[in-house]
Order: sequence, then structure tokens, then C-alpha cells
Amino acid sequence: MDKDLYKNICEQSRFEVFYKKHSKNLHDFLYYKFGERLSPQDKTQEAFIKLWENCKKITPGKAKSYLYTTANNLMLNEVAHQKVVLKHTKIERTNYSNESPEFLMEEDEYRKKLEKAIANLTEPQRIAFLMNRTEGKRFKEIAEILDISTKAVEKRIYGALKKLRKEIDGI
Repeated sequence: MDKDLYKNICEQSRFEVFYKKHSKNLHDFLYYKFGERLSPQDKTQEAFIKLWENCKKITPGKAKSYLYTTANNLMLNEVAHQKVVLKHTKIERTNYSNESPEFLMEEDEYRKKLEKAIANLTEPQRIAFLMNRTEGKRFKEIAEILDISTKAVEKRIYGALKKLRKEIDGI
């Protein structure tokens, strides 16, 4: 109710409270959806900058939605840019390690298989699964971040586990 009393979030103290409340969750959301290579920390900051630049146009009730939409669009633009970059450059990876070549090959195959299996999950399943398994967030926390019910989170995670078990033996 307190949010509705204000027309915008341009007051610095109100914006700081909003930033502290949502910055980590936004970063985690971007990280789980797009990965670390696309610098979710930078996109989180850019989204807050855009929110601040447009703060007079955005009501507090719409600020979170605006923030997540902006951050998501920034990441999608970065994905498109990276596709163009990859078309024009070759990435060479050299792996130096003390492990045996067989172990490295098996590890690489397993990692690729796991990444492919996670990529094959639906986006809602992937986001909920990674938030739970890598960050250790509880179902209730995930439900609050994604603005869905706890049962929906459970269904997404259990569905993800079922698909992963089917695709990869031993998980």
C-alpha cells in the first residue's frame, strides 16, 4: 500500500531501498537465465540506470516489472550481439591440466551432456531449477522472486529433475 502513495520512485532514499531490495534477485535471475558470460552484473546496473533515468514515468507499482523487462531485453540484445561476434571470430580453447586426456575427455563430454540437458529444459524449469540447485534458494524464495505460487515452483523443479534424469543417467 505504501508504494501506491507515491507517483514515482525518483526520491533518492526510496530508490536506494528499491535497489537494495531487488538488485541481488535481478542479478540472480539474469545469471540463471543467461549465464555468467553475458555479464549479468553489468546488465543489472544498466537496468537500474534506465529505471533511474525514467523514474518520473514509472509508478512504484510498475517499477519491478519495468526493471526485469529492461534487464531481460538488455541481455537479449547482448545475446544477439554475441551471435554476430561468434560468426566472425573463431574461439580457440586450450586446456592445460595435470589430468589424463581420457579423464578430461570424459569430463568434457559429461559437461556438454549436462549443459545440453539443462538447455533442453523449458525456460521456467531451467530458471527455477538453477535458482534452487546452484544458489540454494528455497521454493518459497523462488516463488516470491518469480511471482508464482510455491506449488508452481515445485512442479517446475520436479519436472526439470525428471527430464534431466531421463537424459543423463546418474543424476
